[in-house]
Amino acid sequence: MARLPGDRRPDPRARLGEMIFSRVAGPEGPGNRARIHGTPGPRWFGPERPVRRVHGDASMFIGGLSALLLQSLHPLAMAAVAAHSGFRGDPWGRLQRTSTFLAVTTYGTADSAREACERVRAVHERVRGVTAEGREYAAADPHLLCWVHVAETDSFLRAHQRYGSHPLDDEGCDGYVADMARIATALGVPDPPVDRAGLAERLAAYRGELRATEEARDTARFLLLRPPVPLLARLPYGVVAANAVSLLPLWASRALGLPRLPRAEGVCVRPLGSAVTAGIRWAMTPPPQRRAGDAAGRGSP
Repeated sequence: MARLPGDRRPDPRARLGEMIFSRVAGPEGPGNRARIHGTPGPRWFGPERPVRRVHGDASMFIGGLSALLLQSLHPLAMAAVAAHSGFRGDPWGRLQRTSTFLAVTTYGTADSAREACERVRAVHERVRGVTAEGREYAAADPHLLCWVHVAETDSFLRAHQRYGSHPLDDEGCDGYVADMARIATALGVPDPPVDRAGLAERLAAYRGELRATEEARDTARFLLLRPPVPLLARLPYGVVAANAVSLLPLWASRALGLPRLPRAEGVCVRPLGSAVTAGIRWAMTPPPQRRAGDAAGRGSP
């Protein structure tokens, strides 16, 4: 039924988009969004840079979850997260802080991006401890920081190339890795990879250090089987989770004990993942008649 002029009933698309945005960005999301996009000044990345395309796409929902699963396979990184992040007690808060950091460094002013990285580095300096096996860890350890960075970069790019609305060409993929290297350097990662070949080489160099601890398996169960999402969101979240697992390298999903059915993935899992991603993208993109008055966009904090 068409709406009459002056009809002020809530737009279902807008309502769904704001619901998703509020979960991802938190109560301060609207203010952060206005500040990030509206503050004048030079940026680290111009509108043409690949990092803007990747981080502004709904494929990040799958890529972000897949990155968490992959990162958990480093025992020291997983021990630091389990002991210090508080993700179980406040999973949405952690997601909101992460999404805001990505938005600031991707779209915000250069000064804001530097300040965000400095705040994260200050937090990392305080995160230290000893694993159950007696191994010391420190979140500011450059080697550990690099693992978190390459796992995240690879997962985000994989998700975009499979589920993004406009996948990057070869040059764009290398450009995305280079863009992410700029952020990584500001976070204290020495000599991060700057193209896909270097990214693959660096990931492979960590293989001997990776294994699934009980903490990693427990985290996977929490993220995939007991997510803190409303009942109505369980089905689409289940599709996102299944596709996050299918995005993992086969060795990684096997290490975590996650079932994989390659034939079913191609026939069922991936098409459903594309459909759910498209639905999220539709909900979070303002209709044409609203875009002029919402220049900041609704896809990022």
